[in-house]
Parts: sequence; structure tokens; C-alpha cells
Amino acid sequence: QVQLVESGGGLVQPGGSLRLSCTASGNSFSPVTMGWYRQAPGKQREWVARISSGGRTNYAESVKGRFTISRDNAKNTVYLQMNSLKPEDTAVYYCNEHPPNAWNWGQGTQVTVSS
Repeated sequence: QVQLVESGGGLVQPGGSLRLSCTASGNSFSPVTMGWYRQAPGKQREWVARISSGGRTNYAESVKGRFTISRDNAKNTVYLQMNSLKPEDTAVYYCNEHPPNAWNWGQGTQVTVSS
């Protein structure tokens, strides 16, 4: 079983940037499509972005053009570069397989966008 650890969150002003990381321990995720998800207070968790084992990417409309997902299979790490952040991006961000594996949810990393 894979253990996923997210990091890189924090408090940022609107328009700012953050880079999230997700590192996997246990089994390698190199052959697996990975995704980023987020859950805002009082809302359901939603999909944000995904990247295939070959590097093909897809994004939710709400983040398209602002967020970039990437991966380093040698490091078992997936990244989410977030630019032009908005208050509505405030959420706990998680990584997981795509579609998500219910056993693999980690603690997430909090992103707060506020002035």
C-alpha cells in the first residue's frame, strides 16, 4: 500500500503562488495516473488536476491556466504549481491516484488565500 504525504501549503495573498508536493512511500506510483484534489470548508472534496504515467495532464476548469501538475517518477513525487491564487482556492489539498483510491488519502496540506 502507498502512503502519500502532501506538503507545501501555507498562507498566501491573492495573486500569489505556492508549490505543493506529494511524496509516495511504499509501492512506486510511476505506472499510475495521479491527481490533486481539494476540499474547502463545508464543501465536498473535488478533483483539481491529474497527470498520467506518460505526462498527459488535465485540469478542472476552475484552475485551468493557473495551476500546473507535474511528476518526478524517480522521486515518487507529484507537484502542483499554483499561480494567480484566488480566495476561492482556499482548501485542504490532497493527492491520490486518479480515480482516487479510498485507502490512500493522506492528511493533506492547507492552502489559505487571504489578504
